[in-house]
Amino acid sequence: MALKGLDIFKLTPKTNCKDCGSATCMAFSMKVAQGAVELSKCPHLSEEALAALGDATAPPMAKIALCTTCNMALGGETVLFRHEKTFVSKNLYAVSVCADCFDEKITEIKKIDYDRLGERMYVELLNLRYDRHEDKSADGKSYIELVKRSVDHNRAIILECDDPSVARAALEVCAQSQGTEPKAILNGANAENYDAMSKLATEFDAVLGVSGKNLNELYDTVSALEKLGNKNLVLDVGCVSVKDAFAGAVQIRRAALKDKNRTFGYPTLVNVGKLAPDNEYMQTALASVFTLKYGSIIVMENMTYPQALPLYGLRQNIFTDPQKPMKVEPGIYPLNGADENSICVTTVDFALTYFVVTGELERSGVPMNLLISDAGGFSVLTAWAAGKLSASSLAKFIKEHDVESKIKNRTLFIPGKVAVLKGEIEEALPGWTIIVAPGEAIESVKFFKELKV
Repeated sequence: MALKGLDIFKLTPKTNCKDCGSATCMAFSMKVAQGAVELSKCPHLSEEALAALGDATAPPMAKIALCTTCNMALGGETVLFRHEKTFVSKNLYAVSVCADCFDEKITEIKKIDYDRLGERMYVELLNLRYDRHEDKSADGKSYIELVKRSVDHNRAIILECDDPSVARAALEVCAQSQGTEPKAILNGANAENYDAMSKLATEFDAVLGVSGKNLNELYDTVSALEKLGNKNLVLDVGCVSVKDAFAGAVQIRRAALKDKNRTFGYPTLVNVGKLAPDNEYMQTALASVFTLKYGSIIVMENMTYPQALPLYGLRQNIFTDPQKPMKVEPGIYPLNGADENSICVTTVDFALTYFVVTGELERSGVPMNLLISDAGGFSVLTAWAAGKLSASSLAKFIKEHDVESKIKNRTLFIPGKVAVLKGEIEEALPGWTIIVAPGEAIESVKFFKELKV
């Protein structure tokens, strides 16, 4: 049950200091109750008070850290819907690899590694499935060899293995090759083996994946693991059917966040490769569904570049603060092989505007230098109305980025929707020729193809 600010205040030492960023202890207690600040920010709380308040003030869904240095984590969510507040930890994508298809899949995976709005987009995890019936070697030796080949590719490892002896050997390989980060995920605990698997996961500091024949069995197994003291868990929603997997993911999340049931307060894993085997189109569709609701880790059979582009774009849109606009970095962006003699075009730093405009400008095939100034992350008209896009802001950008020494061409195209700025920009930038571009990005292709400057 969540504590109120007064409950927290009773356990807070009355120091009336500003060490925690609040003028009074009551103000600090109210911030903690609202989730605006962490309890540990108060340097005067005793260990007894922290222990008493820790569980009550923690997020209803546990936050599982896979790698602190690369900021890779799962869970920690506090709301069901993004518009309520914001989501905390983006879901991660994994690809299943096997000995027979290892080189082929790794080649495809390495192609997906690019930067979008300051965030690295790549396949974060490799899923290694062990099947004692398919493994022809004794004691899972071929599986261990697969683990050895996989740990060298700078990805977190999911060990899909329910055999404790094979799992131990695999975890030893991960520990020797990767150290403590990123942590391995041992996805193999169930109602029959949870005790042995929990001891292994604890010994090797691995995250433990838990599965069940249904939600009731999964709930009972998680309860048993918590009694053993293991709360470093990920819940596998299963692969009986798409309907059951989706219902399971939603019910687990609602139980944790809405009903405050901490037994289900853990991140989830969804294997869409098993839900739609040998169907990459359906897997991509399902991956997008579980990106929204509510797969913390989504495992696919394969991931190609055409599959990755829409999935990572969707993920970035969902797992960003809705109160903070997505922006591109201000700077000079050469398009279509532009050089210092190419024309200049400007627009705002709002990510959606940037990508739409850039796509159309690239379609024109005309070499040009795109100048992106700091417009507060607003669209063109909003930035103009807020004073973020003006003659003075463009002049300031050109001066600060030393544009005139980098680009010899003095022709600048401005967005058609702010044609009213043309005269002011000409006064602010003497020696420049200011031309009003079309009002809609889609009109830019024909406009620039027919351009004669």
